[in-house]
Amino acid sequence: MTADLRRVPAQTFTMGSDRHHAEEAPARLASVDGFWIERHPVTNAQFARFVRETGHRTVAERPLDAADFPGAPPENLQPGSMVFVGTDGPVDLRHLAQWWAWMPGALWRRPEGRGSSLAHRPDHPVVHVAHEDAAAYAAWAGRALPTETEWEAAARGGLDGAAYTWGDENRDGMANHWHGAFPWRAERGYGRTTPVGTFPPNGYDLVDMAGNVWEWTADRWYGAAEPSHVVKGGSFLCADEYCARYRPAARRPQPVDTGMSHLGFRCVVRDQPAGGGA
Repeated sequence: MTADLRRVPAQTFTMGSDRHHAEEAPARLASVDGFWIERHPVTNAQFARFVRETGHRTVAERPLDAADFPGAPPENLQPGSMVFVGTDGPVDLRHLAQWWAWMPGALWRRPEGRGSSLAHRPDHPVVHVAHEDAAAYAAWAGRALPTETEWEAAARGGLDGAAYTWGDENRDGMANHWHGAFPWRAERGYGRTTPVGTFPPNGYDLVDMAGNVWEWTADRWYGAAEPSHVVKGGSFLCADEYCARYRPAARRPQPVDTGMSHLGFRCVVRDQPAGGGA
């Protein structure tokens, strides 16, 4: 089999949750055909090769049209992306604008904006990719973005109905999520992306299906104020006292034209890959 792919068998499983956030309900049966999925999110090194070979220019690098953003301050009309900026102390967790900032110059190879780089991060998940960037990479690789159902089946790793990718009990050291007081004090080693595979794999030998970065899916989120797709899996910013979304059932809408410093993707293959075997 292709070395970076793992097989998810055909199955009917319990998708969603009645125990957590309203948008995850109702828990219901869902079915998928067997497919292959990348073992880990696409890394900076992998995305860099794609850019070198195709010349792809990500959404975060393209000029913005002021007509599309009436009333926006001029500094927000420069190419850039959304970057997490920790606060100086406790804040009202209902207002996420307190820890997210539009950062001119932020893009996949400059994750914190101008002056930052990918030094020492080739094996971290690529971030600041909009939906079309992820889809372009998938097409170049001869793959596709997973549906929400495929992604959740893969994340569960055969543990039907479990709260987490590893079971029902929340255990420390299983995923890159926020430890400490959110959003101002991350315990050492957390509060940022980590190399893919830092934490244990699930039952299908897939890593980072919980935490590290949210991941794009192929499915639209209907009812959002602007065109959005479903993202899954939570990220290094998921804190237990805030959202605890580093779970298979967790989901949220993401505007298709907006990358963020905690958002990446991985791809699937629905036909048998070259050299593979079921």
